[in-house]
Amino acid sequence: MSFLGVDASLTGRRWVGPGVEVERASEVLGQQTSLPPALCQVLARRGVGPAEAEGFLAPSLRDLLPDPRSLRDMEKAATRFLAAVKARQRIAVFADYDVDGGSSAALLLVWLRDMGCSATLYVPDRIDEGYGPNDEAMAALAAKHDLIVCVDCGTLSHGPIAAAVGAEVIVLDHHLGAETLPDAHAVVNPNRQDEDGALAHLCAAGVVFLMLVEAGRQLREAGAKGPDLMALLDLVALATVADVAPLIGVNRAFVRQGLRVMARRDRLGLAALADAARMDTAPSSYHLGFLLGPRINAGGRIGQADLGARLLACSDPHEAAALAERLDTLNTERRDVEAAVRAAALDQAEVRGFDAPLVWASGDGWHPGVVGIVASRLKEASNRPSIVIGFEDGIGKGSGRSVSGIDLGAPIQRLAAEGLLIKGGGHKMAAGLTVAEDKLEAAMARLSELLAKQGAHLGGAADLRLDGMLMPAAATVELAEQIEQAGPFGAGAPAPRYAFADMQIRYANRVGESHLKISFGDGSGTKLDAIAFGAFDGPMGPALENHGGARFHLAGRLDINSWRGRQSVQLRLEDAAPA
Repeated sequence: MSFLGVDASLTGRRWVGPGVEVERASEVLGQQTSLPPALCQVLARRGVGPAEAEGFLAPSLRDLLPDPRSLRDMEKAATRFLAAVKARQRIAVFADYDVDGGSSAALLLVWLRDMGCSATLYVPDRIDEGYGPNDEAMAALAAKHDLIVCVDCGTLSHGPIAAAVGAEVIVLDHHLGAETLPDAHAVVNPNRQDEDGALAHLCAAGVVFLMLVEAGRQLREAGAKGPDLMALLDLVALATVADVAPLIGVNRAFVRQGLRVMARRDRLGLAALADAARMDTAPSSYHLGFLLGPRINAGGRIGQADLGARLLACSDPHEAAALAERLDTLNTERRDVEAAVRAAALDQAEVRGFDAPLVWASGDGWHPGVVGIVASRLKEASNRPSIVIGFEDGIGKGSGRSVSGIDLGAPIQRLAAEGLLIKGGGHKMAAGLTVAEDKLEAAMARLSELLAKQGAHLGGAADLRLDGMLMPAAATVELAEQIEQAGPFGAGAPAPRYAFADMQIRYANRVGESHLKISFGDGSGTKLDAIAFGAFDGPMGPALENHGGARFHLAGRLDINSWRGRQSVQLRLEDAAPA
């Protein structure tokens, strides 16, 4: 049964409230822990019982950090890495061009700098070289270095790693592995096929951090001391959120502790970027995912590929400010490029239909730096796995995003093995591919067939899951702070959503091109402000802006706004339906 009788909201979704089991579990939690009811609701939905509640609300890295040696090749990788440090060998770091790659590289560069060592940073150009190691770059690095550490890439790079003649290679990655591994000194990856999957939720920066933990242990056993690893957690938190890694297990502790480290503003690059993004409150996972992450990514998408990693590892305040300003400018340019590709891709995908197991679009000249973001938009619009491909000279570079329960990475790897793709790989929720134009239709048909076997065509518009109903007067700063104790929120741990029933819109105003700001109340005199990002990309913006006095059910998440030392609550509006 739908919540508040909403079977088809303004965004086409059915509203679903908490089940009876969750309500009962919430009551038990309240009785046995004396925690606030709103917090008990969130914990019950996450499956947290009374005995685990205290530990869940205060996730400790000490308690949740896995033994690094539980990952294959970890001890071997750390031993070789430390040997290079001790012998002052020449080290190169080959990193992916996204936030996870940049953060992973910065972790190594900062750690090495604290140990009195330096390393060469190499980030491939997205357009000229594509994702991951390539033969030419690896051969060139091997000619001048003794050790190459590939971060957030390398698990599928058999040829390029073989081309690194004269140097040893360590891979620290999290992308899905194939049946065989490249001939590297060590391949540390929780998503190797011979791993048990217990740490499959780690991003690459998490894997790098565990390698540094193991390196620290080996240093202590030798009577030496390594750098302060806790001070590096801001980089791990940034990568975890920006790479949309599920916030479960140790990832929760990484992000919770990392946000505290980031709030100290000790990392020059992140502080400069926060200023460029006009962040005026303590950092949250929202800031990592939607303000800082996109700016760091902008270098790899449409600018210079290594800008993000250089910013994160920067030790000079003037350089940090200049890099942050450049990335902020590139992010604005990226938004313009993305908007044009998004409009064309949505039009094309709609003609093809949103009911198939796979929603896809392709076009000549579509910038490869934005196809991943646009694929995310297609996925959100269709609730289907989505692929967007940009072609240049008959070769298409594409990116895909999947929905919960549908593995996209494995089928794309299979297409590459079958010869329908030039190359392809990734993980369950995101993947990349390169395809020849004459094989595009066959590849997409085959991928659609494989996804259909997983049931990708069976889902309708995604249900909007709600945690309960609130009145505007109940939406207080105190309530929002209580809920935040169950955070951080993000992938795999969505923030609680609440419905406000039968609300009267008192004020509605368009903000920028696509956002909507409103004020609403229930007639008792209490009002609440709300912001709906991207509302005018669909029917919700026009309907609420031109409400004509009609009343609406509204749904979204509570945010705390800080302005000149004062705090207030705002609803981040996600959906609405006529009352």
